[in-house]
Amino acid sequence: MAQEKIKNIMALSSLTLGKNEQVILDLGDHYVGHFSIDMKSVDSPMDAPLFLHLKFCEIPIELVENSDDYDGLLSKSWLQDEYMHLDTLPQTLELERRYSCRYILLDVIDTSPKWKVQFSNPTFVAQSSADLKKVKPVKTGDKMLDRIDQVGLKTLQDCMQRVFEDGPKRDRRLWLGDLRLQALANYATFDDQNIVRHCLYLFGGLPAEDGRITTNIFTSTEPIPDDTFFYDYGLFFVSTLSDYYEHFKDKQVVDDLYESAKNEIESALQAVNENDLVEFKQDFFVFVDWNMDFDRHTCAQAILIYALRQFISLAKLEDKQEDVLHYQAILNKLITGAKEQLFDSNQGLFWSGEDHEVNIASQVWMVLAHVLSDDDNKKLMDNAIEKLFPVHDIATPYMYHHIVVALFESDHYHDAVKLMKEYWGKMVDGGADTFWESFNPDDPAASPYGSLSINSFCHAWSCTPVFIIRKYITKEYDK
Repeated sequence: MAQEKIKNIMALSSLTLGKNEQVILDLGDHYVGHFSIDMKSVDSPMDAPLFLHLKFCEIPIELVENSDDYDGLLSKSWLQDEYMHLDTLPQTLELERRYSCRYILLDVIDTSPKWKVQFSNPTFVAQSSADLKKVKPVKTGDKMLDRIDQVGLKTLQDCMQRVFEDGPKRDRRLWLGDLRLQALANYATFDDQNIVRHCLYLFGGLPAEDGRITTNIFTSTEPIPDDTFFYDYGLFFVSTLSDYYEHFKDKQVVDDLYESAKNEIESALQAVNENDLVEFKQDFFVFVDWNMDFDRHTCAQAILIYALRQFISLAKLEDKQEDVLHYQAILNKLITGAKEQLFDSNQGLFWSGEDHEVNIASQVWMVLAHVLSDDDNKKLMDNAIEKLFPVHDIATPYMYHHIVVALFESDHYHDAVKLMKEYWGKMVDGGADTFWESFNPDDPAASPYGSLSINSFCHAWSCTPVFIIRKYITKEYDK
């Protein structure tokens, strides 16, 4: 693990703080790591302990929020607050816990009327498995795109620890949906083969009893697979394995994990009904985006087609001819089912669910799955742009990534660049050092968990502009 010391954050030696006084340290950028600071008492002898509150914040708004008021969906223990009594000074406070932050609040709750505390030598030891110095900056010819790339690189770096974490503040886990996108971003930048291979083996080696791939793995101790399963995330194990081979041509990993991928495909196919359409069972959950208000049946159909295409490529690589023929026949039926039963020729759009709902996610995933021809994909996104743009009610950079890529893949270059600049650029304009887990431009204070304070403001799935820019955009993008 690479480490970097950020010292002399602020000239603190001239400050003395007493009851209800505080100071904010600014690291100058977002970092992940460990904090230490020297402290001593001044004035009269220390006749009472120091009662100190430290708060580690990724964005400024966290500094003013009262953690005591938090009543969100996720555990309050994720908030980066520390309260401690220090009986004797001087001493060096070395905090054992790892933090994700740019700002550090030193809040003196109390000393006593007779003495104050003086801080000095604040040190933050930042850590990551990735080195920004090894990545060549892009030059698109557009200042906003270049800035988006810089922030995306920092986001990816800080989420690359021993594994690809989804967010270094919270949950600090290896999630499959994030892994797929982080790996693509990594191939375009840091190009670290070992970390992707390690993550693939963790998922492939720790399935559930029924063979399904878990959505995430706890890695802070001995790896522990979670007992949570997302339909789309499981299929993305196949995608991540396929993408890994396409980039590194490492067949050994495919040899080792082929059966794990096949088990996941078999599990996913249990949701296909007699009409060759995905029909959710009671225990199936499809993520797609944090907005839970749109129907996901057509997205699930498209994601199954998307992953099944990749699995067939793996079967060909493994020379599994029976598997190739078997799954190709299933793929053909799934594509035919989608075209004949889910496509509204009058609107030129796909619908989803019993109510024939038309939503942007369905169109995007059908484009990415290449259910239609290239020409018809372009027409599909023409119709989507006309009837479903501007984009509303999409909660995450995760889904915005797929929208942007679908625009590029369907020959809507300028619309894709425009959406990137409007979405990620708005976070940059909002002061983002790293990109956020959840961001709705129509409601910037929204949180999927009921409180902005629990959101992750450095999140893996939001780093993908570094991949998109390098794959689709050059300095001549506006020609």
